[in-house]
Amino acid sequence: MPTHEVFNQVPPLVPFDAARNPALLEGLHREGAGWAEDEVRELGRLAGAVAAQEWGRLANEYPPVLHTHDRWGHRVDEVEFHPHWHDLMTVAVAHGLHGSPWLDSRPGAHTARAAKFYTWGVADAGHMCPISMTYAVVPALRHNPELAARYEPLLGSRTYDFGLREPSTKAGLIAGMSMTEKQGGSDVRANTTTAAPQPDGSYRIVGHKWFTSAPMSDMFLTLAQAPGGLSCFLLPRVLPDGTRNPIRIQRLKDKLGNKSNASSEIEYENATGWLVGAEGAGVKTIIEMVNMTRLDCVIGSATGMRMGAVSAVHHARHREAFGAELIDQPAMRNVLADLVIESDAATTVMMRLAGATDRAGSDPAEAALRRIALAVTKYWVCKRAPMHAAEALECLGGNGYAEESGMPRLYREAPLMSIWEGSGNVAALDALRAMGRQPESVEAYFAEVSLARGANPRLDDAIDRVGKELTDLSDIEYRARRIVELMALVLQGAQLVRHGHPAVADAFCATRLGDDWGIAFGTLPVGVDTGAIVERAFVDL
Repeated sequence: MPTHEVFNQVPPLVPFDAARNPALLEGLHREGAGWAEDEVRELGRLAGAVAAQEWGRLANEYPPVLHTHDRWGHRVDEVEFHPHWHDLMTVAVAHGLHGSPWLDSRPGAHTARAAKFYTWGVADAGHMCPISMTYAVVPALRHNPELAARYEPLLGSRTYDFGLREPSTKAGLIAGMSMTEKQGGSDVRANTTTAAPQPDGSYRIVGHKWFTSAPMSDMFLTLAQAPGGLSCFLLPRVLPDGTRNPIRIQRLKDKLGNKSNASSEIEYENATGWLVGAEGAGVKTIIEMVNMTRLDCVIGSATGMRMGAVSAVHHARHREAFGAELIDQPAMRNVLADLVIESDAATTVMMRLAGATDRAGSDPAEAALRRIALAVTKYWVCKRAPMHAAEALECLGGNGYAEESGMPRLYREAPLMSIWEGSGNVAALDALRAMGRQPESVEAYFAEVSLARGANPRLDDAIDRVGKELTDLSDIEYRARRIVELMALVLQGAQLVRHGHPAVADAFCATRLGDDWGIAFGTLPVGVDTGAIVERAFVDL
């Protein structure tokens, strides 16, 4: 006889529809990419399916392994991945989550890509790193038209072609970025890697890179000191003559999260590279790649928040405590609604940034808005993700603390987006730099948030507070985080007031902008329509 019967346990969330998300789909249409809804919905069903969720679990459970030499002692610098890593990459590339938008002339191509990136990311966050870098490398590579003409079609190809071969012989390429050095960190101008010009127009690169993610990519953009100053270079893993470029993988990093993705420490031993942009313009050239990956940091954080809110709501719908389902317990409804509000705010502003990316090339006002809005949003949304993940995990109690729930993986992943491409202070100071160097970005910001004036008095007051903060230049670097946080919240509030669910918008403004809120999640004031808000996280097939 069994000792007891198992009951009151939550059924699996899987399979679910990762694209059943009103904030995402409404933003897709609003920003001009409604034509992509069918593909986004297809990806949503794939991402929430049993197979893709298992791919993601196994790719993290069995992380990449470095093989520096083959059995005969030859240097090979190969990284072996779990087979399901390649399954994840195949789907991402086939749906154009990498460089394809640059080859797509349809209005809204980048918005469509952002929605797909967001949706497919719930399967696994790690493999989205090389996908993101491949997307971001294209605008930087265009500073060398010859290299762009040769490689851009392959960077946008929807064929995933893994393996080290000469790039022009492959059906599709994956690209990476290698900037960080041991002595520099975010201070890329402290770079000590050197680049010596050669008679054939190439450069010999010597140096040590402290962080190079996805080292099995086909090529990398890197920074090195050339005779004319810090410059940007393209380094393929395999040279035109078919020989291996001497890029030595010294070790893989043992990271907190992001386990499925290989992050490495590498040495350039007289590696061959080609100049991208002018000598001395390395930061200016590669910053275009950085800005694109910063957009993906926002998307990745928003994806994590959505998954956390969905998981918490699913658990509460199927778990009983103290005589009622958890979702009907007032204290839990408060927490769940607060998590959904944060998720909706992140998703809505993320889609606005994607729309600005589409329009920035032809609309100077959109380009200016994107410059400042991306900096403040990258700071704030990525900062909120770890706190959101912790609260969502706690909604599952001890079950959430167990690895098999998937919540620990979500929690470990959350801090990465705030660190990647400039941690908190770097992002906040970059926002101040944008204001100083491009004052038109401040004008664009106020023009955007002022479109929501008159709809909510708390938002109106907060817009005025931003203006006052920016007129006081005393100790502005010391106050950087305070200023940027307020700007990010006002931008989110303005988007929600104009485009979000009324219950979400009212609760957001009352709490994040009106101070009618505690410090932890779950401190919403009385009167919030928690039922309408929580229902936005239902993802049943």
